[in-house]
Amino acid sequence: MDSLKEGDSRSSNLGESMSKKRKGGVSGVEETLDRVSQLPDALLVQILSLLPTKDAVASCVLSKRWCYLWYSIYNFLFINSDYRTENFIYFVDHVLTHCTSSNIKKFQLNFDYMTRWNFDLETIRWISFAVERKVEDVILCSDDEELTYKLPLSMGTCSSLITLNLSRWVFDKRLAIAWNSLKSLKLDLISLDDDDIVNLLSGCPAMETLELFFFRGFRRLEITSSNLKRLTLAGHWRPDFENDTSLEIMAPYLQHLEISGNLYNLMCRLVNVSSLVNAKLTFNITCIKSIQSGEYDNDVEEATCGDYHQVLRTLVQDYLHKLSYATELSIGTCFREVLCASQFEGVPWVLIPDLKCKYLTLELHIGNFNLHGLAGLLRASPNAETLNIDIAITLFGSPCRFESKYLGKVDNANIERRISSFPFPNLKIVKIGISVEMCLKYNFAWQFKKLFELSKFLLKIATVLEKFIITSERRKCRRCSMNCESRLLSQLTEKLLRCARSSANPVFIFQE
Repeated sequence: MDSLKEGDSRSSNLGESMSKKRKGGVSGVEETLDRVSQLPDALLVQILSLLPTKDAVASCVLSKRWCYLWYSIYNFLFINSDYRTENFIYFVDHVLTHCTSSNIKKFQLNFDYMTRWNFDLETIRWISFAVERKVEDVILCSDDEELTYKLPLSMGTCSSLITLNLSRWVFDKRLAIAWNSLKSLKLDLISLDDDDIVNLLSGCPAMETLELFFFRGFRRLEITSSNLKRLTLAGHWRPDFENDTSLEIMAPYLQHLEISGNLYNLMCRLVNVSSLVNAKLTFNITCIKSIQSGEYDNDVEEATCGDYHQVLRTLVQDYLHKLSYATELSIGTCFREVLCASQFEGVPWVLIPDLKCKYLTLELHIGNFNLHGLAGLLRASPNAETLNIDIAITLFGSPCRFESKYLGKVDNANIERRISSFPFPNLKIVKIGISVEMCLKYNFAWQFKKLFELSKFLLKIATVLEKFIITSERRKCRRCSMNCESRLLSQLTEKLLRCARSSANPVFIFQE
């Protein structure tokens, strides 16, 4: 085939390997090939459709039986880094020209960032072909920051589309979207204005899942469809530090919400999320001190920094009120830092609502500052039955002036005194896990003390505790050449076995 002669030699690895083995007289390989070849064509096409497209095409050299089977495949994966540019264009054109499938299941284009070639004309041709063949799942990715691609106008009328995943692709303003069958939409590194969002949502009436990664541009997200149940917002892309950076979310039928990653100074405000069942809020917001002055410049007035944190405090309190009826919550460090500061500012507990959640997950960086924020969240979660604590140990920059005010106070505060009078009659399972990329043998003494303090405290407040689970990754540390994480957590488990507890017979489990 011409495509195998002119394409990159890697495209024929499968065929060359099998051909060499057959010429060498390897009877076992021949026997296996014969058995596979006896399968019906439909099953062989199904197998080939699961392979990378270059390997599916290369199968034509196996035997006459296989020569034309790849014509019928219905999944296509094209990666330009597998070929020189001219050969890549030739290969894709050749494959699509010989495609006999009337229904394409999956169509994927990946453009490597090393390629300085604009495939605009080619992508219009290729994507339009997939649309004509009633494609269901489309993935279009570009790693090049300098080149962006527009969806062809023909894509807007693709009524067969079920899932769409775009990375660094943009929407043409002339694109009229009518994706009536679309269930899932994932957009990565993309800029959308409010009109784009309205156009998207109105053109996808059946959409159930919307995921936006490293997004920017829009200020209002109003979801009126009762079908859209799951929303993910992860990371703010190229933030605008000068203008208003608030985002209002109105989604009365939404059941699952995730807001994560670094939002910089973007304030996501939940206007209406009354149907939420599951919420994951592990985002980080950058202090105004870092935004305006650089991380190590202390010339910003303390009052300005304090005002900014007051906005954060109000935002967090509003989140807790809006999410108070969710049954499953995952909360990041930003919440606990704000709650910790609120406690020392004298904010009444009545302003922090009781959470109804039964499954509570907390992301935690071990330290007094966060432990006291954790105490506030536990006090607000008397209905929790399962508590998961995911611990990460990272290096932080210097705290801002507002945060520094509380570090000294926290060092001398008693965590137990703050909530020891509040029973936790429903907490049955506690699970603690550590995710680190550092040596714990030499760098964890202080954190180990805090982790033990936290674990011992949980044993005291959980009156019906059934299981206390500590999990560790089995890995060999590069620095100490030991499994230091497992050894340390195993020691923690042994120490906890000797501690007082409120429940009768909790089971301690150490898992690797």
